Amino acid sequence: MDKILTQFLAIADAGSISAAATALLVTQPTLTFNMRKLEEELGVQLLLRSSRGVTLTPYGETLYENARLMRRLHHNMLGAIAEQRQRSERGISIGSGYSWWTMFLKDMVVAYQQEFPNAPAQVSLGNQLRCMDQLISGDISMFLAHEIEGLSPSVGAEFIPLSTVYHAYFVRQGHPLLAKTRTVAEIDSYPQVSSSPPESRHQRYFDSAKRRTRIETVFDRTSSAFASNSLAACVDYTCATDAVLRHTHIMRDDFARRGLVEVEQTDPHRISRMGIYLLTEQKNDERLRDMVRRISEAAKPVLPELE
Repeated sequence: MDKILTQFLAIADAGSISAAATALLVTQPTLTFNMRKLEEELGVQLLLRSSRGVTLTPYGETLYENARLMRRLHHNMLGAIAEQRQRSERGISIGSGYSWWTMFLKDMVVAYQQEFPNAPAQVSLGNQLRCMDQLISGDISMFLAHEIEGLSPSVGAEFIPLSTVYHAYFVRQGHPLLAKTRTVAEIDSYPQVSSSPPESRHQRYFDSAKRRTRIETVFDRTSSAFASNSLAACVDYTCATDAVLRHTHIMRDDFARRGLVEVEQTDPHRISRMGIYLLTEQKNDERLRDMVRRISEAAKPVLPELE
C-alpha cells in the first residue's frame, strides 16, 4: 500500500503527528511534509491542526474510510499471495500405477498433507507411458512405475530405482492352470489380460536401435484378449473368464482378496526394477529431491529390496 496513505492512517489513528512519527519510526517534519504534499495532490485540506493534535476534515474522513478499506484489501492480497506461494511451493503432483498407490503412495500423500495442510496434492493414476506423457508436458513432476525397457535417452527422463520385482500371472480361483506349476509357454496359451495397453502415439519414446537388438518393449508383446487402463476392469474380467492377468507380484495379497490366485511358474521369474521417473533437468531440484526421499522412505518397508 502507498507509504503516504499508511502514514495518513497512522496520524488519524494516533490523533497526533508526533505520536504517529514515534510509532512509524520517522521524524515529525517528514510526516508534516508528506501530509502537506498529500493535501496538495488531492487539492483539499485533510487535517485540522491544533495544540491538542490533529482532527480530520470531512475530506479527511472520506479518505480515512477508503484508505482503511485499501489497507484491508492490501493485507488480504498479501495473505492470499503468501498462501498461494506456499501451496505452489509445497504442493505435489505425482503420477503412479495403481499398485504403488495401493501399497504405499496413498499413505505417504496423506502424511504429507498432514505436515503441510495447505499443500494441494494431485495424483494421476495410469500406466507408465501415459505418466511419461504427463511428465514431459509438465502436468506432473514425477511418477512411479516399472523401468521402461528400450526407452530412448532423447526423452530426457531420469530413472531412480527403488525395488526389484517380478512379473507374476494371476487367474481366477479354480482355473485349470492352478493344478500344478506351469511354464510360461503353458500360461501364454491362455487369453491374456493387459492393464497397460500400448498406444501408438507412445512409440516415439522408444529407441528403434534397441528394438532391433530385441530389447522387448510393450509394442513387441503379443496382443491381449482384453486390455484396459483400469486395473479394476482387468481384475473383473479375469475373475469372470479363463484369461490370465500379468501384473507385478507385490499385488498378490490384494488380488487374493478379490478372488485371483498367482500361478506358480517353473521358469525363472522375469525380473524388473520399479522406481521414480523425473525429468533429467529437474533431478537436482531441492523440492523434488525431498519428495524422492519421502517416497523412498515410504516404499522401503513395503517393497522388496533392490537387487
